[in-house]
Amino acid sequence: MARLLEGKFAIITGGSKGIGKGIAEAFLKHGATVVIASRKEQDLQKTVEELSGFGQISYVVADVSKTEDIQRMVSTTIERHGRIDVLCSNVGIYPMSLIEDMTEEEWDYINTINVKGMFLSIKECIPHMKKQGGGSIVITSSITGPITGFAGWSHYGATKAAQLGFMRSAAIELARYGIRVNAVLPGNIVSEGLLSLGEEYLDIMKRSIPLGTLGEPQDVGNAAAFLASDLAKFITGQTIVVDGGQILPESTEAMELPTKE
Repeated sequence: MARLLEGKFAIITGGSKGIGKGIAEAFLKHGATVVIASRKEQDLQKTVEELSGFGQISYVVADVSKTEDIQRMVSTTIERHGRIDVLCSNVGIYPMSLIEDMTEEEWDYINTINVKGMFLSIKECIPHMKKQGGGSIVITSSITGPITGFAGWSHYGATKAAQLGFMRSAAIELARYGIRVNAVLPGNIVSEGLLSLGEEYLDIMKRSIPLGTLGEPQDVGNAAAFLASDLAKFITGQTIVVDGGQILPESTEAMELPTKE
């Protein structure tokens, strides 16, 4: 396998579990040196132990909603490695809540993590990427919000659509510095969070995916690795959907082949 990220240094927020862990594994296999960040040191230590066989990986404990944590995450990475070639703004939460039941605090919290956390991470990396002559930013958005909807996830969908609005303007603003900004849009990817929704949900989702299976975190990781790599040097402000074709059918019946009479 060609190593797309050989010699590059990457930060991955929310990198200790789920999709973030899959991105970290893919980046390591593609030759990157990786720093993962999240709030729980125990999870970070476990992931570093599990993935260290694939390449050089370390961690920083950081809450993306706190400016001082993000500043420390970035400064620590610079101290360790001297540069930041790639930022994967991946951290995100997706609690379910109907609009009528949703509290203002719930609305504010998901926006703080999913949108403000993305903004703070990107903002803090920009000066270093400008100084070194460029870089790549990859945002983990979702099909929910930008493309599809799901009852109970209106607040989540709003944050994921907001990320893409930010991405497009940021791509224009930062292009002059050689900084590219793109996004991956996962569908249903096997992770701790998805499994917690139960077998009934998983079965329904499988039936809605033309490829007939749920995605793996590494599927998203490989798409992110491409966008982060020099193979994508002329791509910015764009998205890659990683969903097994889920957004394509008009209905589940549309996936059935017509019978010959």
